[in-house]
Amino acid sequence: MTGTRTYETAVARYFEAWNASGAEELGKAVAAAWVEDGAYTDPLAEVAGHDGVAAVIGAAHEQFPGFFFRPLGAVDGHHGIARFGWELVSEADGSAPVAGFDVIELAEDGRIRAVHGFLDRVPDGA
Repeated sequence: MTGTRTYETAVARYFEAWNASGAEELGKAVAAAWVEDGAYTDPLAEVAGHDGVAAVIGAAHEQFPGFFFRPLGAVDGHHGIARFGWELVSEADGSAPVAGFDVIELAEDGRIRAVHGFLDRVPDGA
């Protein structure tokens, strides 16, 4: 699991989960991206398992309706670990009030074992 494509595929699935709409689509996307006991940690959340990850994603959609996540720059990976930047973008005006970068650990099957998220830009009061 050292090929660049492996990391790019895992990150693409990650964004599919973060941009999924509706509970059923979100559940399927999270299951495709994370192992069953996979974890997600950032300054605002620490969860494990598909339900926990889906809850964090759902909360982000509730806090920022009409926004979507997009990658910033290339995915960089080695030894089953990858890092990438992202931003949260308004569909209405293209503004991106939130941005950060994540480090992911992959399982042998290419799905995410753990996410370590960092926030670089957050609006006041968020």
